[in-house]
Amino acid sequence: MCGRFVQERSNAELAELFEAEDLVDDPGGRYNLAPTDPAAVVVQRGERRGLTVYRWGLVPHWAKGFDGGARAINARAETVAESPTFRDAFARRRCLVPADAFYEWRREDGRRLPFVIRRRDRLPMAFAGLWAGWHDPESGEVRRTFSIVTTRSNAAVAELHDRMPVVLAPGAWVRWLDPGLADVGELVGFLEPSPPEELELFAVAPLVNSVRNNGPDLIQPMSNAAPRQTSAGLA
Repeated sequence: MCGRFVQERSNAELAELFEAEDLVDDPGGRYNLAPTDPAAVVVQRGERRGLTVYRWGLVPHWAKGFDGGARAINARAETVAESPTFRDAFARRRCLVPADAFYEWRREDGRRLPFVIRRRDRLPMAFAGLWAGWHDPESGEVRRTFSIVTTRSNAAVAELHDRMPVVLAPGAWVRWLDPGLADVGELVGFLEPSPPEELELFAVAPLVNSVRNNGPDLIQPMSNAAPRQTSAGLA
């Protein structure tokens, strides 16, 4: 499951880091991205790689309405190649979803305590994403949406949740984005948990629990919850 994530960096910086043309007329900097929000994604069209903004929650081209996207924010790695909702996008329309961090929750004493998960080196992650275009019959507009592929959790995230986003290694970005890549075996091979030693996690204040809140305070460690890691993963 991935239900909230962070794009702390500006869109201009993300475009530079992902070697993409900045096609976004917005500075970016979001700390509490939630389903149905617009978010920056990296897409490949021919020889052109661009950073653009799509809505989170994939709506396939054949959908009768647009509202169903809120239920399709994640695509399971185990079924993505066969799922009617995702299989066409998996075959032809893949994207990268830049993320500086994502959130998960743990229940303690009846409360949901939020945690931040991010790279130890603070570089951005690239979630494996899928995108689709849906033609609005009323406005004539093509509305583009995306979903994040999830897989089983690694040892770091497993203490919070049994699912996590697929984090693609930089060496896989070009192949994942290539719309001409049709080898299902190669594509599925990318959908493994990332090494746990690359990540750190820490508790944060419950500000993130409200989608109205945004800003760097959301990703500040609680005073008694410094980032944790061990040689085998996270403690």
